[in-house]
Amino acid sequence: MSQPKTTKHRILDAAEVLFAERGFKETSLRAITTAADANLASVNYHYGDKKGLIRAVLGRYLDQFIPEFKQELLSLHQRDEFDMNDVFLCTKQPLLRLNSFKNNGTTIFMSLIGHGYTDVQGHLRWFITTYYDDVIQLFVTAVRRAYPCLDPETLFWRLHFTLGASVFTVVSSTALFAIAANDFSSRIKTEDLINRLVPYLAAGVTAPIALNKELL
Repeated sequence: MSQPKTTKHRILDAAEVLFAERGFKETSLRAITTAADANLASVNYHYGDKKGLIRAVLGRYLDQFIPEFKQELLSLHQRDEFDMNDVFLCTKQPLLRLNSFKNNGTTIFMSLIGHGYTDVQGHLRWFITTYYDDVIQLFVTAVRRAYPCLDPETLFWRLHFTLGASVFTVVSSTALFAIAANDFSSRIKTEDLINRLVPYLAAGVTAPIALNKELL
């Protein structure tokens, strides 16, 4: 028989659901405490404030995702040669395993990441770059090795376009699966979605630089 959840974990679980559905800005602490059957003082006691709670919610997923992602990147860097497809495939298994951590974990994680940017949560950028900078640098170095001609500004934009496409695709996966089944009689899973997404992302990041400048 499972033990009842503590107040701390009820708050974290309620916040996760509401943040993923509504975003960080649109979710009040009152809504979270009501869903968790807790009071505001307990949020302050366990997490300090709303920013601390947001970091705790996202950190729970990052602590699952980052170690596996880091291992994938370290293995990739041992190879003499690899391409952009290989770089983005490093995210595949770590993302899929989030579904084992939590039901629908991959979608929840990507939704939280997306809200972190659309809600302009600057403290989350600080949190991620402070605690997970070594993995970020491994990823960026892999991208540069796969396509060395990218200048820093172009790399910045292309990686953010990549993040936007990834978040939209994964968060919209339920609707996309239904459309694929209805229009093409295709039974798609999350793994299939990632397999289709990776070549698209790789092609976008490695688009010719000259063409990019002509369009500016």
